Amino acid sequence: MPISHVVVPVDFSEKSEGAARYAEAMHRRFGSRITLLHVLPPPHYEFGAMEVGGSVLEDLFRNRSEQAKTDLDQFLLSEMPADATERLLADGDPAAIIVERAHDLGAGLIIMPTHGYGTFRRFILGSVTAKVLHDADCPVWTGVHLEADTVEAVRFSRVAVAIDLGPQSERALMWASRFAASAGAELVILHATANLEGHAGEYFDPKWREHMEAAVREEVAALLARLNLSVPLLTGTGDPAETICRLAQDWQADVLVIGRGSAAGVFGRLRANAYSIIRQSHCPVVSV
Repeated sequence: MPISHVVVPVDFSEKSEGAARYAEAMHRRFGSRITLLHVLPPPHYEFGAMEVGGSVLEDLFRNRSEQAKTDLDQFLLSEMPADATERLLADGDPAAIIVERAHDLGAGLIIMPTHGYGTFRRFILGSVTAKVLHDADCPVWTGVHLEADTVEAVRFSRVAVAIDLGPQSERALMWASRFAASAGAELVILHATANLEGHAGEYFDPKWREHMEAAVREEVAALLARLNLSVPLLTGTGDPAETICRLAQDWQADVLVIGRGSAAGVFGRLRANAYSIIRQSHCPVVSV
């Protein structure tokens, strides 16, 4: 499994505690090493609006750094495996540092919650999480539901992978397959077909759904044969994000895997459907 090393950015919130417990569960299941990373923004991020001199600003930032070091050293100290957990404090742009450290460490996975702020928080992702999703080469495990109170509450029993049959589908399917096999989990493929009805003046074959589903199943079968896999397929019609999330919830998935690196397709990088899935999913989402 390519998750021998997991990076968990922490801000000492309850959500980052939940993310750390997912990492602990992976250590228990896969023997993953864990890096807890806290990034201090540059002084002008935190104190830029204050009318203070340079020496005062340096003192403020030094005190903030010392407190952050103490908080990081004590973060879930009695719960995280001491022999497999590293604690790193860094400063700089949080998203850039998270990606940089993950790459430098050769991490196979970044686990972090997503935060949306403000009146329209249900329509946005936290800026740091969004940048990490965009820039990280390794998979990113995130979602709005990472509030595991204990590591025993974390489940990897049912893994769903959503594919759009675009360039990224093979990578997402292979990652999900390896993860499910290592976890001893069930695996299912999800596919959403856009609803083509409702356009005035256009004719649609009454059997278009059957034709579309048959074409999808043929393509999925070819993909599975190429990868020497045997995985059941669940399909649905409608808004891609809503359909994928509904299928995953109906199947009671513990983890949902999607692709995010392709330039085209419904789950392509920076495409709205990938973000919508992360926001709406009832379970954590791994963006590969």
